[in-house]
Amino acid sequence: MKIAFLGVSHWHATMHGEAALAAGAVSASAWDSTPGAAESFVGKFGGVVASSLEKALQNVDLAVVMGRPFEIAERGLAAIESGLPVLIEKPVGISAAASDVLIEATERKGTFAAMALPHGIGMMAALHDLDVSGRLGPISHSHFRLINGPPQRYVDDDVSWVLEPKIGGGGALRNLGIHGVNAFLMLSGGQNIEVISASFGRPIHDTEVEDYAAVVLRAADGMLGLIEAGYTFASMKRGIFEWRVSSRNATLSDFGDRLTLATLDDERQLDLPVTPTARRYDDVMTDTLRRLAEGLPPAVSLADSRRAMAIIDQCYALQGAST
Repeated sequence: MKIAFLGVSHWHATMHGEAALAAGAVSASAWDSTPGAAESFVGKFGGVVASSLEKALQNVDLAVVMGRPFEIAERGLAAIESGLPVLIEKPVGISAAASDVLIEATERKGTFAAMALPHGIGMMAALHDLDVSGRLGPISHSHFRLINGPPQRYVDDDVSWVLEPKIGGGGALRNLGIHGVNAFLMLSGGQNIEVISASFGRPIHDTEVEDYAAVVLRAADGMLGLIEAGYTFASMKRGIFEWRVSSRNATLSDFGDRLTLATLDDERQLDLPVTPTARRYDDVMTDTLRRLAEGLPPAVSLADSRRAMAIIDQCYALQGAST
């Protein structure tokens, strides 16, 4: 599988490059509008530096699309219109509506388009296995907490635009919370979701975007979801990753480097296999390539991402109305 990497100045580019090699794929080409970015990427992962986006899309089997949100939308559309399957970084644009033209293009072209939202793969697989075996039961609530260190990390990585709301589309909720919102939508089926509350914490880092957000969602069947996203952990080297799903018979907890399962019917607690958070793009790439080879739809589609973005749009609108 030959892969084109678009927008390799993105801070996740190294993760995507490493994931491709781990999956046995080939880095065929790299392109970026920032001078030197493609050269640096090719030096690490191989391939050729493409002189244009269009050249990068020639003679490849998959395009990995990265960049600033508006660039992701533009570059993704170019790749889809060329007929290539795509793996797209988040977020696409700064609101849900930005995905519409890409969704229309994928439907018209019949193109595979997956979103790179890596954290739910292992947890959803474990929940599916429990459900199939009849050992899950109705889900009461879930909690998705992703708290990284201060936003200075984005300045240090030369992507300070993440902290500009007109470019990044918001702060921690848009950037990090989309993982948890999408996970809740996957659990609930994604329809008739109510935003019960959306609150932003007191700003402590003097940026234009929120440092912390807490959102409560409710599904039509009464299942609740709490999403926390923030830049408030006091370390530049680590953060907090805690995801939990509680059902009638099972509690599944993902701590980033440990996945634990407690079950009521047999009073057991055990550790399940888990990919550490730093390597979860490996899972996304492997899963994407497998689904492409087997003719299966993506684990997370553009339409799925649009639904998560629409929930986040509602949260920002609610917060704006309350200030």
